[in-house]
Amino acid sequence: MDLGLTGKQAIVTAASKGLGRACAQSLAEAGVAVTIMARTGDALEQAAAEIAAATGVPVQPVVGDFNEAGARARLLKACPAPDIVVNNPGVRQVPTNYRDIDHAAWLQWLNVHFLSSVEMIQAVAPGMCERGFGRIVNMSVSFIKFPQSGFAHSHAARLALSGAVAAMVRDLIPYNVTINTVCPGLFDTDALHTNLHGHAARGNTTYEAIVADRKRNCPAGRFAAPRECGDLVAFLCSAQAGFMTGQNIVNDGGVYQGLF
Repeated sequence: MDLGLTGKQAIVTAASKGLGRACAQSLAEAGVAVTIMARTGDALEQAAAEIAAATGVPVQPVVGDFNEAGARARLLKACPAPDIVVNNPGVRQVPTNYRDIDHAAWLQWLNVHFLSSVEMIQAVAPGMCERGFGRIVNMSVSFIKFPQSGFAHSHAARLALSGAVAAMVRDLIPYNVTINTVCPGLFDTDALHTNLHGHAARGNTTYEAIVADRKRNCPAGRFAAPRECGDLVAFLCSAQAGFMTGQNIVNDGGVYQGLF
């Protein structure tokens, strides 16, 4: 399918590896010139070179932390008129008892999973409306549909973002600008395996046992390939997806059992 994106420009954050890189790859394959950001310069430069070599489209790396206002300003200077923005915080977290989350920690996570993405939306949406095309995708987690113990800080901020988006989308859709949220489950990334090693250490069990347990509890019986997220995001950014907005789309192999 031709996604109607040839010649468009995109920003993708936390894109040196994992789901962010998969999103950048899928968009580049659709003919989108991509500006990517990550904190680690060497990995980012390598990702940019490999995606450009594989797709033949320009890929511009900008080193920085998406959660810092100055880094976002540099990102928008490098790509001042994006047609597509994929807000991917790229921050790992470990389970934390709610009793141990102090005021500063609440603010930190609100910045990571709420304010950074909201402020990026505020920065790019007016230009998208003027040009008559815009696609914004926020990367979240499937657990916002069924919050887990130990992640109150993360869930609160992610749900705040979904709530803010729900209040924005009706003002933007008349201009062919959409905002959707992708909520991935267990994808075969370095971040997942780091987390599973941590769970094994805290639970006095083995990494192999944790992997087997997670796969057993997933109806699909496996971890997903990052490409399966990247291609979903590319479709949400396509010309064909202009009627879909304000959705929280779970992509987790059937783990979530709710209807809505």
